[in-house]
Amino acid sequence: MTQNIITAGDATNGALIQQGGNDGTIVVQVGPSGGKVNALTLDATGNPTWARGAGSVASSNSVASTSGTSIDFTGVPSWVKRITLCLAAVSTNGTSAVQVQLGAGSVTTSGYACVADSSTTGVLAAPFTSGFVIERAGNGAVGNARSGIIELAHMGGNIWVCKGLVANPPTPSMSFFAGSLSLGATLDRLRVTTINGTDTFDAGNINILYE
Repeated sequence: MTQNIITAGDATNGALIQQGGNDGTIVVQVGPSGGKVNALTLDATGNPTWARGAGSVASSNSVASTSGTSIDFTGVPSWVKRITLCLAAVSTNGTSAVQVQLGAGSVTTSGYACVADSSTTGVLAAPFTSGFVIERAGNGAVGNARSGIIELAHMGGNIWVCKGLVANPPTPSMSFFAGSLSLGATLDRLRVTTINGTDTFDAGNINILYE
């Protein structure tokens, strides 16, 4: 498909350069022409596609986890290969363990291969299939204030792997976990919820970085 391309100049060329034909598609890219750039494409009907160059990191808006039974991040771009989920003092009003679920069109609630453990259990780690569970079942407690980082990486073929380390200062304890999931299509959403799906978030903040 022929495109019109407008390119922001580099250190030696400050001009905007338009290239291509007249099919109605416009590409605005930041960086030297032909390089790995951040580019916004608008097709003839105005639909946008955003592609980021190597090393670029985008951030969603931080969400207050102070209400509701789940926190959703939708509209994850199709080019994303790595997601970093950030938790700051996240708590719920119940005892069900918190988990992270991925989705393609809808949230996937089964098929996860995840193992989670805690520094305070003294027993074998527990396996989970409903999501990437960030703490052993039974370790979720009223007053927990979960803070930490969860990393998700794309392996190709819609397969995602996960690892994370989350602290709960009030206990105090550390939770650690890892796993994988094969989605049926390209990931476009992420959900933070609990295993029982009914406990309500009552404190903290959640955000995602993607690249």
